[in-house]
Amino acid sequence: MQRKLWIALTVMAMMVPLGIVLPQIFGAGGAWGEWSSETINQMLGYLPEGMRHYAGLWSAPVGDYSVVAEGANTSVKSFSYIVSAFIGSVIVGLVVYVISIIIQRAAARPDKHAKQ
Repeated sequence: MQRKLWIALTVMAMMVPLGIVLPQIFGAGGAWGEWSSETINQMLGYLPEGMRHYAGLWSAPVGDYSVVAEGANTSVKSFSYIVSAFIGSVIVGLVVYVISIIIQRAAARPDKHAKQ
């Protein structure tokens, strides 16, 4: 089961660059759904109140999923996206693992408040 999960995660991580490659091929500008507040405002003619309110709430630790310069070629950007996907997958995997260990230990511990 875990082997299939890791294979699926690897395949998905390898597909991440499609978000920058396909828009370039089709002349779409940017990846679908990854629009800034300014772009949404231009597309709709207004910025929804919820987006305006929460726009500055979170900023990514690595902006645009990339550590390369803005003018880098598509191959370098694609590699950077793949590395970012793997790092994110490993971090999420470690968090889930730690949480599962904590839950297992709590379940294995006898309940101190149970009536004897």
